[in-house]
Amino acid sequence: MGGIVVGGLSTGPENDIRPTKDTLKLWLRALSFTSMVEQRVRSRLHADFGVILPRFDVMAALYDAPEGLSMSEISCWLKVSNGNVTSLVERLDREGLVRRRNNPDDRCSQLVRLTDVGRTTFEEMAEAHEGWIASMLSGLSEEEVEQLKYLLGKAKKFVVNSDGKEEYR
Repeated sequence: MGGIVVGGLSTGPENDIRPTKDTLKLWLRALSFTSMVEQRVRSRLHADFGVILPRFDVMAALYDAPEGLSMSEISCWLKVSNGNVTSLVERLDREGLVRRRNNPDDRCSQLVRLTDVGRTTFEEMAEAHEGWIASMLSGLSEEEVEQLKYLLGKAKKFVVNSDGKEEYR
């Protein structure tokens, strides 16, 4: 028996708010898993490349935007303050990994983009990062990976729609 579908979410009994110990345990397990993976990635980035995770994240955002991003767009993408991004970008610029130029659409802002050296550097880190994640999750079958992706995606949609304020990525 299904409920009425509103905005992609069913209003049926299967979606009633039901605080249970199992949902709390699920959230705690997801949080623990995420923290554990993030800590291992942080450690590996530092050990193998001498890089902190926020620096990697800035480079990842810029890698996906070859035309460049404004400082505000980087901050928004990473969900951090402009001040945090500014110091990271300044350091990356000094090292020749990014270049800043005036934004032709907004004279008050700059566009930041990876240099060729920055792209190559990021690609090396990203390849290693992908390998670390694959290694950490190697105990899961392809089917289990697909199931988890599906279920986490489904859960994420419900979280996003729970208050209507967050974007879904």
